Amino acid sequence: MHLSFRQVVTFREVMRSGSISQAARTVGRTQPAVSTMIATLENQLGFKLFVREQGRLTPTPEAHFFLEECEEILNRLERTERTMSRIRALQAGKLRIACHPASAGLFMPRLLTQFMKDRDGLEVALIMRSSVVIEDLIASQQFDIGFAETPSPRASIDQTDFDLESVCVVPADDPLASAAEITPDDLDGQPMAVFFAEHSSAAQTGAAFASAGRRLNKRVELRTSLPGLQFVAAGICYMICDMVTAYSHLLLSQAAENLAIRRFRPRISGSISILTPGYVTKSLAATAFIADLTRGVDAMQREVERVIAR
Repeated sequence: MHLSFRQVVTFREVMRSGSISQAARTVGRTQPAVSTMIATLENQLGFKLFVREQGRLTPTPEAHFFLEECEEILNRLERTERTMSRIRALQAGKLRIACHPASAGLFMPRLLTQFMKDRDGLEVALIMRSSVVIEDLIASQQFDIGFAETPSPRASIDQTDFDLESVCVVPADDPLASAAEITPDDLDGQPMAVFFAEHSSAAQTGAAFASAGRRLNKRVELRTSLPGLQFVAAGICYMICDMVTAYSHLLLSQAAENLAIRRFRPRISGSISILTPGYVTKSLAATAFIADLTRGVDAMQREVERVIAR
């Protein structure tokens, strides 16, 4: 027995209206077509659904029982249609995001706040982890989106890379705040906040100073850039800073008055990437947020460039 959706809907309309002709008008079929469909349905079920007497249809007890089953089926389908409609509109579903520390404090929550507005049924999980850990979370498909320092390519990860420019952060009242750009010559022997030795930024910074024949004075070693802003604001040191942290600082208008962000040369790359699991089709919610995240990175680059170019 193979019941069709059309048979179930037509039977329900016949039960509701008590008339083949009225049911035909409701479902947009001819009266003979509906009569044939009901007769076929009875043959498939193996029992009568209606007693035909003097041109009237009287439902059998079995018809009432079958109607309960049909209502349950159709109600479930209607709920499914509503759920799918909400998913299409990004009003339902789940989105799991892992981001590195530089973006976890302000950049990522700010984008997510805008994305989640008017999407009350969308569930979001956001965690902060190191870039190395994020790689494994994405490769193992535990999270939908990762935002981290650019990793080496892996078949289990799809990535979109952004080659961002690191900047130099100095106290707002420091003489270097008036410089168009800052070089190792300006920072020769000056106290610096730098990343731990294994970080690519630390290697690039060390190479820039060595190439210029200048001394890199490592006063503060960092795992993330954010704490370094406080040291710089207090006049303890200078810092070569990743763009995400610098941009997050700019978004905090009051704090932005304490520091100046300037271009550093030679250019030090602070590449970041949007990571998604390989071999997996992205959800509608993930696809939409990746588009927002990409626009957010582009806006960040434009704003930081505006600040350091003025």
